Amino acid sequence: MIEKEPAVNVLGEPLSPCSTEPLTGFFRDGHCNTCAEDHGSHTVCAVMTAEFLAFSAYVGNDLSTPRPGLRFPGLKPGDRWCLCAMRFLQAHDEGCAPKVALEATHLRALEVVTLEVLQGHAV
Repeated sequence: MIEKEPAVNVLGEPLSPCSTEPLTGFFRDGHCNTCAEDHGSHTVCAVMTAEFLAFSAYVGNDLSTPRPGLRFPGLKPGDRWCLCAMRFLQAHDEGCAPKVALEATHLRALEVVTLEVLQGHAV
């Protein structure tokens, strides 16, 4: 049985929802909850931008195209999504990171991205 890690955000508070429309999260529960099986660490609640979506497609992860069979609607600018922490850091390093909802970003994101970097992109 998969066991969720405690739902705590990067501010040390209870994890807030990221998005239910579109429904996001490793568990598709609207939160950036995580567990040992979440090897991508889908822990950063990011607000999509056209620039970031283009970057993500360029590096091989097209987040804009719907994939109904995978319960994935495709994302557009303004949508919130539980993004892989490493992809967020990569986008930050390339100068095209999206904004971040700190209250909805899981504490485990700090294993990859510093709080200072996340705060620099806070909504």
